[in-house]
Amino acid sequence: MESRVELFAQIRRDARVEGLSVRALAGRHGVHRRTVRQALESAAPPERKPRRGVSWRLEPFKPAIDAMLVEDTTAPRKQRHTARRILARLIEEHGAQGLSYSTVRDYVRVRRAQIDVEAGRRVEVFVPQEHAPGAEAEVDFGEVWIMLNGVKTKCHMFIFRLSHSGKAIHRICPTQAQEAFLEGHIEAFNEIGGVPVKHIRYDNLTSAVRAVVFGQGRKRTENDRWVLFRSFYGFDPFYCQPGIAGAHEKGGVEGEVGWFRRNRLTPMPVARSLEELNDRIRAWEVQDDQRRINDRIRTIGQDLAAERPFLAPLPAEEFDPGLVLNPRVDRSSMITVRMVKYSVPARFIGRRVRVSLRASELVVFDGRAVAARHQRIIAKGAQSVQLDHYLEVLKTKPGALPGSTALARARESGAFTSAHEAFWAASRRVNGDAEGTRELIDILLLHRSMDGADIEAGITAALGVGAVSADVVAVEARRHATNVSVGGAGSDRHHGAHDEVNVQRVVSLTQRRLMDPAAVIAGLPQDARPLPSVSVYDELLAKRNKHPDNASKENIS
Repeated sequence: MESRVELFAQIRRDARVEGLSVRALAGRHGVHRRTVRQALESAAPPERKPRRGVSWRLEPFKPAIDAMLVEDTTAPRKQRHTARRILARLIEEHGAQGLSYSTVRDYVRVRRAQIDVEAGRRVEVFVPQEHAPGAEAEVDFGEVWIMLNGVKTKCHMFIFRLSHSGKAIHRICPTQAQEAFLEGHIEAFNEIGGVPVKHIRYDNLTSAVRAVVFGQGRKRTENDRWVLFRSFYGFDPFYCQPGIAGAHEKGGVEGEVGWFRRNRLTPMPVARSLEELNDRIRAWEVQDDQRRINDRIRTIGQDLAAERPFLAPLPAEEFDPGLVLNPRVDRSSMITVRMVKYSVPARFIGRRVRVSLRASELVVFDGRAVAARHQRIIAKGAQSVQLDHYLEVLKTKPGALPGSTALARARESGAFTSAHEAFWAASRRVNGDAEGTRELIDILLLHRSMDGADIEAGITAALGVGAVSADVVAVEARRHATNVSVGGAGSDRHHGAHDEVNVQRVVSLTQRRLMDPAAVIAGLPQDARPLPSVSVYDELLAKRNKHPDNASKENIS
């Protein structure tokens, strides 16, 4: 686009060279005659007058607005003027006309901050802080929404951030209860390889603080389990001021919550489980080690490597972050924890068991051994049922299996596969419903000691020759496991050796008899023996029929 300076130069040249009139010059250049006269008077275009908006209409009312904002400095926080309320009062009390909401809003936003500073309520000055390596960290929770297994779910993100290097650990939890709070600390300590030696900054979270003792500085009444935890790991807490006043005291982690949510969790992540999403987050954290924060010279990973030697070492043992409970097992072999039912092995019916309720799982103990493990469920009234916990009972009551909740849940989760279905159907046809189901249960019991892929391979091999025996499945599953461990999926063995592994080892003798000798199953020698005959026995029967009297005398004697 031609500038006004160039336009004025063209007009002056045409007037000088061609002697055109003002009207002719205006027509040639498509401008007003006033513009032509300005160009002929001066080569420099006149300065444009600033556009006068509607804000001038606010000038008579600014003193009234300032008075309302000054009044707000002593008013309760939730009863202060909004820009919309100020506009309404100007219209009602001062007869303001022609004022727009945006005009009032823009003035209030700037003027309120100035008045707060003048009243000593807000100081908009940030003093740069230095954090010694290995000394401090900050912790906070942030809300996030994810598509969890197809359902939009509200979750909570635990964040631990080292103040010196800026290294942050993020974990998505179903709740922000104390077990999630403690578990997040443990994983963060393990990830960074130590514990800050000075303190860790916190809000007044109920997971750590039972009550704020007002009038005594930062003194807090702490939760007993939290005191035990920080004593175990050897660090001190620093509690920020309650409410908005303390937000700036841990600004690093506050900013990290927003940054991670915008850059990693937008759009809303989709995952089948929280474990899957947290594994994805671990990979993102490794990528973030190459990031530089603001104008720092070194990356986060480089600063973390320099900070690690200054951290306190981790204790030799690990703290159990779970909430310990002792529910009783009901007649359905279920326990109730936080209004959710979980199954346990049937041998615990009527007993109390020790349960560790953790952030994302529930663990049931029999002494020190783990008796059951479930993914934690948040929905009230839900159930988590595992088929394995009922196998001993179903062995004696096989008719209860088809309609059982445990079987339905196993099918939904994919634990009860199409191979199991095929074996069950074949076994019931051959052995009957009860015995056929027991054979299936024997196969399900194999899962306690063998890999599922090996068992499925054993089922396929057995069904291939019409065998519906759990013993045959067990033998073939062990053989498959041995072959895989020797060869492996990625082995570079000779192709002939690999083919030998896949030779069918379960053999039906009836099938072998009926097959052509040239097509005998590989792995067995050809059977050249004659077919069995009963002709010899027929001869004996003939002799017996010829001498019936002698036979009767022998019987009498």
